[in-house]
Amino acid sequence: MSIEVPAACTLPTAERPLRVAEFEDLFATAVREVEPVGAGHVRVRLAGPVGLEERVRDLTARETRCCSFFTFTVSAQPTADGESVTVDVRVPAPYAGVLASLAERARTVSAGGAP
Repeated sequence: MSIEVPAACTLPTAERPLRVAEFEDLFATAVREVEPVGAGHVRVRLAGPVGLEERVRDLTARETRCCSFFTFTVSAQPTADGESVTVDVRVPAPYAGVLASLAERARTVSAGGAP
């Protein structure tokens, strides 16, 4: 399964595999839970070393620049061994399928499925 790339994405085609790889690496190394909250809203909980929040903020900011229909709200807390990060991801109704695809991929990869 791959991440659905909507027609509204302005990321150059040649750069898309690199962006997908960045998300999949994040999913594989840091995602602890993917929780559907409502229509067009998913909450992703991550944990990792110090610097995780910065990594997540950088990736989500770059994604918003090319796919402006995404709204990412990032919050973080220090933990004894790193950082705990929560990302609320929201999209308008026409992009609910894109969000569902992203959430399913995060679940699969974080559970040890092939990236």
